[in-house]
Amino acid sequence: MTTRLPSCVPVLSHFGFQSQIVVISRLDALTQLHTGSVKLPQKVPQTVQDENRSVHFHLSKMESFSSKHMAMKAQKKILSHMANKSVVQMFIDDTSSEILDELYRVSKEHTGNRNEAQKVVKNMIKVAVKVGVLFRHDRFSPEELRLAQEFKKKFHNGVMTAISFQEVEFTFDKTIMIDNLVICRDMLLQLVEKHLTPKSLDRIRHVFNHYSDPDLLTNLYNHEGPLWPNLTKICVGLNKLIEEGKL
Repeated sequence: MTTRLPSCVPVLSHFGFQSQIVVISRLDALTQLHTGSVKLPQKVPQTVQDENRSVHFHLSKMESFSSKHMAMKAQKKILSHMANKSVVQMFIDDTSSEILDELYRVSKEHTGNRNEAQKVVKNMIKVAVKVGVLFRHDRFSPEELRLAQEFKKKFHNGVMTAISFQEVEFTFDKTIMIDNLVICRDMLLQLVEKHLTPKSLDRIRHVFNHYSDPDLLTNLYNHEGPLWPNLTKICVGLNKLIEEGKL
């Protein structure tokens, strides 16, 4: 498997906020397949005096059925099981895919653990997809949407800082990078804490904590280190996304 990003930067912003409408709209066919094109009955049968109580309970559950809610859950479930290279190719542009690949290589080189590197990038994709689904289905309140805009702005500034540290020699500041990532992590957690499961919240922590590791950042920004070529490619990709207005 190959996958890509330093600081989980473009996927959560570009894929999660800018292009989620295009991305999630492509899931309609998948959702229909997953749900079996379920249709609500035109009329719920009237209660019959001699019917079993279990039937009454079943009908009351049908009355509260929401196809929109079911579609959202189906989309999230489908894509959670598709967080691999094929889903990247289907739903993420080439530049973002290349960034993900480099992030995967950075994680693999730093940890020496292929499975851990795959897990962190898969978690990144799953989080981005689920946030995109929430946007697609208008699940955020006005207050949460304002927080999302603040997150996007902070994330963008963090990306610009990461690029600057790579382009301008001797400017790298590990503390600033870590602070930016921690702030973005906490803002994203606050945004989705009412909408996602504890397991999904743990995925967010895993991604941000992984890329804010002091040793990883130090090695990544070492001009003489093995990760410098990966960082260079990541920053080239991030600059391209910014120029295209996607980040």
